[in-house]
This record gives sequence, structure tokens and C-alpha cells, in this order.
Amino acid sequence: MSDLKLKSTAFSDGEPIPEKYGLTEENVNPPLKFEEVPEEAETLALLMDDPDAVEPAGKVWDHWVVWNIDPDTAEISEGSTPQEATEGMTDFGEKEYGGPNPPDREHTYRFRLYALDAALELPETATKGDVEEAMKGNILDEAELTGMYAP
Repeated sequence: MSDLKLKSTAFSDGEPIPEKYGLTEENVNPPLKFEEVPEEAETLALLMDDPDAVEPAGKVWDHWVVWNIDPDTAEISEGSTPQEATEGMTDFGEKEYGGPNPPDREHTYRFRLYALDAALELPETATKGDVEEAMKGNILDEAELTGMYAP
């Protein structure tokens, strides 16, 4: 495992996420690139969350939940979702990208990409927890990209 790579042309791993991707700014997803997806992958899943939200919100805050992405997808353009992919529920109560919006201080945001050996049979109302449960035993590889965002 760990050949899979997740990158962005908007920011490097561990660096600040540009303001425009924030919830109260343009609220569009940053461009993302997928590299070295395993040949045997049937689908991809992408999860974005804020683990630093535990202190102010009482939980890891889910910002974007996408699954059944075609494994031949090489990138997700800014402000778009891959065709045929399914977006699930975020903690904003929406089925779409919800940008960074830390209430107190700079937070770390995780974009996690999973290569799966199966399609996930989930309703559009599925949450990150539902996707994580459905992925168990089906993960071929995973990659992570982190970015920082301050209020």
C-alpha cells in the first residue's frame, strides 16, 4: 500500500489552504490530483474533515463526503464533483463541499483518498461514518493531503 497520491495545485501538504476555498468566501473545492491509483481499484472515495473541531464542536467536523468516483479520474477540478460520483451528507447538513470555517483558531483539514475494490451501495443521505463503515475490508490503498486554514 501507500503508492496512491493525493495532491493539489492550490496548496502543498501541510500548507495554508487559500482563502477562496473557505465556507464564507467562494466555498468551492480546491483542485485535487490523484496519482498511482491501483489498477485493481473499482472506485475511489474522498473524505474531507476537520479533526481540530473536536474542541469547539465536540466532534471531528465533516466537510465533504464523496464516493463511487471512477478510478480513472485523475483530478477533480476546482468547484466540481466527478461525474457519476455520489456526494453524501456533511455536518453542514448539505450534500456538497463545505469549505473550512474554523470558529476559534487555525485548524488542520484532511483530504483523504481511498482506492476501493468495490463500489459502495449507499444512499445519498450517507454520512462519512457510513462510508467509512462500508469501506471496511475494501480499501486497497489510501492517501492524505492536509491543509491549514485560519479564521
